[in-house]
Amino acid sequence: MAEPSTLARPYAKAAFDHAQASNALSQWETLLSIASQTVRDASFAEFLGNPAVRASQKTQLLAELIREQLPASEADTFDSSVQNFFEQLAQNNRLTLLPQISEQYRLYRAKSNKQIEAHITTAFPMDEAQRTLIQNRLEQSLNASVVLQESVDASLIAGATIKIGDKVVDDSVKGKLKQLKTQLASA
Repeated sequence: MAEPSTLARPYAKAAFDHAQASNALSQWETLLSIASQTVRDASFAEFLGNPAVRASQKTQLLAELIREQLPASEADTFDSSVQNFFEQLAQNNRLTLLPQISEQYRLYRAKSNKQIEAHITTAFPMDEAQRTLIQNRLEQSLNASVVLQESVDASLIAGATIKIGDKVVDDSVKGKLKQLKTQLASA
């Protein structure tokens, strides 16, 4: 069977395209985020897994739970197109993919805004000057706005690793030692 993220991609793309055409990108992101959290709930996941429950019942309960969590000012964002989207997911037994759909949707939105998420792991916490320097250089080389997600891993010894999408740049001492080990083992 295909990976959940692979199965989620066409649904996320369809939701993104519709939201973009309807000028409702942030509303759809909010709805998908709430739906994603709802589906992750253990009792709701059990409900979704029950084969005796019809797709329409699953959609109806999901819609009710989402409406309860929406701020009053955004209650009208749950329109017929959102309802139809969830009904389509339910009929295809794909409601459990909502967390992946939400994540893929978020990535489509970031890409359309020319915004890229970069995960940087350093051996020690970065100061503001280092953070700004790395962010500026990444933005120049990628020609896009970069959002840095930082973490610290002391096992790197020194240096950093940067992950953007499926590309990884390893400029850590740990990575260089691993490369050296590989080169010595093959010699």
